[in-house]
Amino acid sequence: MHSIRPVAAVALASLCALAMTGRQRTHARTTPELGAKNHTLSLTLHAGVTSDGKNSFYFNGQPDAPTLRLSPGDQLKITYINDLPTKPQESCAITPCMDMTNLHFHGLTVSPDAPQDDVLDMMAMPGQVLRYSVEIPRDHPPGLFWYHTHPHGESHRQVLDGMSGAIVIEGMERYAPQVGRLREHVMVLRGRSIGHDPNAAELRHRVEIPSKGCGGEAEAVEEIFTVNGAVRPGIEIAPNERQFWRMVNASADRYLDLQLDGQTFEIVALDGMPLAYHEPEGPTRTTDHLLLAPAGRLEAIVTGPPPGTHSALRTLCVDTGPDGDPNPEMVLADLVQRGSDPPPEQVHTIDNRPPLYKPIDVEPLKKVAPNFIVTFTEDKNGFYINGRKFAPDASPMISARVGTYQHWRIVNPTRELHPFHIHQVHFLAYAENGVALAHPWWLDTVNVPYGGSVDVVMDFTDPVIRGMSVFHCHLLNHEDKGMMAKIFFK
Repeated sequence: MHSIRPVAAVALASLCALAMTGRQRTHARTTPELGAKNHTLSLTLHAGVTSDGKNSFYFNGQPDAPTLRLSPGDQLKITYINDLPTKPQESCAITPCMDMTNLHFHGLTVSPDAPQDDVLDMMAMPGQVLRYSVEIPRDHPPGLFWYHTHPHGESHRQVLDGMSGAIVIEGMERYAPQVGRLREHVMVLRGRSIGHDPNAAELRHRVEIPSKGCGGEAEAVEEIFTVNGAVRPGIEIAPNERQFWRMVNASADRYLDLQLDGQTFEIVALDGMPLAYHEPEGPTRTTDHLLLAPAGRLEAIVTGPPPGTHSALRTLCVDTGPDGDPNPEMVLADLVQRGSDPPPEQVHTIDNRPPLYKPIDVEPLKKVAPNFIVTFTEDKNGFYINGRKFAPDASPMISARVGTYQHWRIVNPTRELHPFHIHQVHFLAYAENGVALAHPWWLDTVNVPYGGSVDVVMDFTDPVIRGMSVFHCHLLNHEDKGMMAKIFFK
């Protein structure tokens, strides 16, 4: 067993068993799941306001975000109706707030042009409707992706309120046959604001946030994590049972350093990319904890703890830097032992097509100077990429020719972490602070250490990726305040 993490390791938390007296255990809820019929998944999604004044997706009249399950070659059709009020009830990062909204299909290798993953020109004001028609390529890798709102200036508020949901592209058993019959859990891990919650102290106690953090932050803890909308639910798993967990960090601005007490994660995919896709000889890696930046996804096989032992899924404390926000340790969920008898096998759609592999010789790209350098900076007036704030009418900061690979370097001279994300594209993160990583990862979102840098190889070879797109910091408050730029795929 070894620890794999894209940044420096931190000490593991104690594995002591924790009594759960004094509170009622809730079981992890399963969000509604929708699948394609005749290779098309059609749904109507509304943007509205809940009874407590938060923005929310509404599906079938309920404040909920369904999990969307599609196969390569399917079409996703969403009628998205903006029922938000013309006068916003909440503040946003930049004024004036307009309650505009749209959708981003995070990580999907689909066109950035309308009516697909267009976050620049597809925008609905209150009372308006957007119609998305997203073509999932026949050769799309299987994995966990997600959808969330992406209106520049208002993204942080809407995603913090929970406007997000999971997307599963089927077929992971093509790359990891062992997951084909395992019981599967899709977990959307969201940050929940408790800054003005009258029950904030009880909630902090419930998820066992320590009194002392791991960084130099002075601010109080303002967010806790939920699992599919629930605070510290129970996840049923029999002793020694193997399950397939698919987790997305859908927080607007918080990191997860995931750990399962006493157990390991057998990683199958990260950020919707099967490990075997680029490295057929290395379909899994095992780790005892993993740093998941905002928007990152982990798909892993886990094993139930021995009979009579308590185990929890938790996030360890993450030092986000002297200017970063508190990101404390907390318990996300408890593992609930269902009994010693293993559950029946889970039956779902099995893709019997042979796997497609894409091994790439990246060594020559590592030896050349960067084709492009992205520098994150900030001051009291905002957040910048290469000294520029994002403007909707700005020209693209860079053009990339489809069919090429490029060496990019993301530089972070600030005093806080920044996660870098580019739409439509995966990249190989292979060096941090100029030092080669022991375990490079193919990702679509990567943590950039404060006062440091990350080197990546961008894969611009997919022919469907043509048009105007964006890259940005996935701390969405930073993106809203200017830390985003355009890229034109030509």
